[in-house]
Amino acid sequence: MTTSPKNILVAVAWPYANGLSHLGHIAGAYLPADIFARYHRIAGDRVLMVSGSDAHGTPITVKADQEGVTPAEIVERYHPRFLEQWEALGISFDHFTTTMTDTHREVTQEMFLRLLDNGYLETRTTEQFYDPEAERFLPDRYVEGTCPHCGYGSARGDQCDNCGKTLDPVDLVDPRSKFSGATPEQRETEHYFILLSKLQDDLLAWLEGLEGWRNHVHNWALGFVGGGLQDRAYTRDLTWGVPIPDRAPIDARDDKRIYVWFEAVVGYLSASVEWARQRGTPDAWKDWWEDADAETYYFIGKDNIPFHAVYWPALLMGRNAGDGPALNLPTNVPANQYVTFKGEKASKSMGIGTPVLDYLQHFTPDELRYALAANLPEYTDTDIDGGELVRRVNEELAAAWGNLVNRVLAMTHKNADGVVPDPGELADDDRDLLARVDGLLAEEAELLAKVELRAALRKALEIAQETNAYLNAQEPWKTAKTDPDRTATTLNTALQAISGGALAFAPFTPFSSQQVHEWLGGEAGLEGHGWVRRELAAGTALGSPAPLFPRVELPEEDG
Repeated sequence: MTTSPKNILVAVAWPYANGLSHLGHIAGAYLPADIFARYHRIAGDRVLMVSGSDAHGTPITVKADQEGVTPAEIVERYHPRFLEQWEALGISFDHFTTTMTDTHREVTQEMFLRLLDNGYLETRTTEQFYDPEAERFLPDRYVEGTCPHCGYGSARGDQCDNCGKTLDPVDLVDPRSKFSGATPEQRETEHYFILLSKLQDDLLAWLEGLEGWRNHVHNWALGFVGGGLQDRAYTRDLTWGVPIPDRAPIDARDDKRIYVWFEAVVGYLSASVEWARQRGTPDAWKDWWEDADAETYYFIGKDNIPFHAVYWPALLMGRNAGDGPALNLPTNVPANQYVTFKGEKASKSMGIGTPVLDYLQHFTPDELRYALAANLPEYTDTDIDGGELVRRVNEELAAAWGNLVNRVLAMTHKNADGVVPDPGELADDDRDLLARVDGLLAEEAELLAKVELRAALRKALEIAQETNAYLNAQEPWKTAKTDPDRTATTLNTALQAISGGALAFAPFTPFSSQQVHEWLGGEAGLEGHGWVRRELAAGTALGSPAPLFPRVELPEEDG
């Protein structure tokens, strides 16, 4: 399947730098983004995959307060662990940065000034919760209380983790301060507000014209915007974060910062700019942001839908209203549902879910990637436990695919001196298998392009299953004694099918797929290979096989 190369921006949710990721994070955003990016790189597209550590979220300051250290120290502790985690799992960011960089501050402030100049920011005096015991204004996440929508008793001032609705602290029933537990009181303060109400009609028209989005994302965004957008504070009373630009008319005092929910989404743009600058090609980011034919995909969990399907497009529209090239609106926001553990949503802040690096003590990276990909929560919440992960690896990945590769290579070494045998004239069964493999690859490509990743993985598994069925019908272990020519044809055909399988599994299991590619005589990596099965020439020397996927067994308490 070949098309003209496209510029594909893969923008991935920014994790709070206050703790390691768990399986819910990986399955919710990072693994899907990597699978999608790897597919497009193999297909020959120009991919830019960006994200970074969110340094300014309130969870950072909460943890810093608890430990008696600065927020910067928390970020500096966890950011390197994120990099370690991505490398271990094969999450292939082109640039993974932080929101503490000069470039991020510059780009965020430029966005602020663009919105201000275009008439989408204005100052208002408003009331905000104040802790009379701690003697400070309270950021949204420093206020907890009961959600007015679902009655959840530990809702935050910006969002309810239980029902997912966005909130303002004043919405909470029986609010309390996370600092002191005191009942906060409202006091006047001056802030900038983003005039979302002025952008509502354009945003609604844009949403109504979209196609191909997941129903739960599209319908939620349409309902939210159609119900009427309220203007929201764009700044907060804080001392940690991106300062208000000096040119802004409001008094840019040390105790005010740009609200992190709006600052963080600008990070996709600032990370792209930073990537380009660090490469010595400062304008290269424009290929993904200003090229109207470029495609932009935002990989997030469903709790982030408001900020990526509504607020971020609104900011871009407000920014684009002025002079100069427009920045691209999202092509798609394929938000996943939640991963749950024994019915509870995985949550870093609530301590639910084991850090993903702990799982790599029992699974190889590809084994864990496969087991999670087979359970991605694309349309419904998905409950995962250790037993399900083990079953996926042992009964599917290892039994169907890993064993296939090992036994065909072993038989070829035994019966054809370790080289791809000359196939002679193919029979109908041989041609049918290769046609089926090529057809499944084409179907997989269509699904990957539409971010239907679980269904795409099933196509890869079908290639392995079809090839196993072919081998069982041909019985080369028997014909090796009676019909060497037929055996050579069978082994050649199976090797050609495995070549297709290595491609099909590559976005999901990149380490082992590269190993199979090399065993089949491939010298370069699969990136840029093109989404087409590589024909193996007769006489190609094959590598000596080894088990691709060791059997997984978890300690009883992990299952």
